[in-house]
Amino acid sequence: MRIISSIRSALFVLVLLVMSAAAYAQVSISISFAPPELPVYEQPLCPGEGYLWTPGYWAYAEDDYYWVPGTWVMVPEPGLLWTPAYWGWGGNGYVFNEGYWGPRVGFYGGISYGYGYFGEGYEGGRWQGGQFYYNRSVNNVNITNIHNVYNTTIINNNTVNRVSYNGGNGGITARPRPEEEAAARERHIPPVAVQMQHAQAAREKPELRASVNHGTPPVAATPKPGAFSDRAVVPAKQTGTPYTHAVNRAAVQPPANTPVAYPGNSAARPEPPGPNSRPEPNRPEPNPPPTAQPNNLPEPSRAEPNRPPTIEPNNRPEPNWPEPNRPEPNRPEPAPRSQTPPNERSQPQHTPPPAEARSAPQERPQPAPLKPEQKKSQEEKPKQNERPQ
Repeated sequence: MRIISSIRSALFVLVLLVMSAAAYAQVSISISFAPPELPVYEQPLCPGEGYLWTPGYWAYAEDDYYWVPGTWVMVPEPGLLWTPAYWGWGGNGYVFNEGYWGPRVGFYGGISYGYGYFGEGYEGGRWQGGQFYYNRSVNNVNITNIHNVYNTTIINNNTVNRVSYNGGNGGITARPRPEEEAAARERHIPPVAVQMQHAQAAREKPELRASVNHGTPPVAATPKPGAFSDRAVVPAKQTGTPYTHAVNRAAVQPPANTPVAYPGNSAARPEPPGPNSRPEPNRPEPNPPPTAQPNNLPEPSRAEPNRPPTIEPNNRPEPNWPEPNRPEPNRPEPAPRSQTPPNERSQPQHTPPPAEARSAPQERPQPAPLKPEQKKSQEEKPKQNERPQ
């Protein structure tokens, strides 16, 4: 009998582990359209010491979102804190990330649930000496029943909004910090039994469906898990445009198929299209015809002006060149030479009359200008003779 009882107890423990693992494995849920916005509500009064606030969230079942009211839950172990659940874009849909208990608060999508959960960490209280101290600035605590309190004003620098998911179309763009990533690797405890029963009871209530309450659930928060009929139940406030299930699904589902993590792809597509590359081959086509035409036209025009100027200037400077080189300006012959320059050029080219050329230099020493030079030399001599006088 003892063996049978031990086997039964072992099987019972195994079943509990499997059930808890299955409940904690809700991360695999993926929805094509985003959940509604977070409803606005007041926090119920804390029932007593050792209770921690777990904010409400939207869950999904049977093709519809339903609201799991926020509630006060007894801490399973001293020193543990609650990391809220959240929805996050997973590439092909919105994935649900279950909440958990741990020594530190991990990443919960940057969602601002309020009452100490402003997107990062937890400002609603702290553990000290094995007891939890409540921050009265963000928690509804009766100091008559609870004495472990303090008052620290929290300045929330983040933009307050009611978005209930991270990533995707219009979602929160927060990313895990290093300390939040380290907290995710620490020992975790899944939601306790009362939390699971609380979520299951909310699922079975039609009035908590988003298609029925249009984003404003009649029970937004409870003083304890499962206390949906308690007098301290808090309803949600009417704010903004009512949620419409059909419109939200039709409006959010198409953009959910696009990769939100890479928004530059959609902007990069219009830039590289082929209109810029196609005109490039068309541009060189008009360029060759104009280049060919000007090249052909100036060729005949350049040849025509080059021919006449080469002949005329060559004939004109030639009579000027021999004048400075030869001592002909002293001769009386320049007049007849200038009258018939072509004849003189033809004679030395065709007939070699060296005698005439030689006779010309023989007559050169006879000119009279040599006598004045001698006269100058003779006149200078007497002057030199006159100096000694």
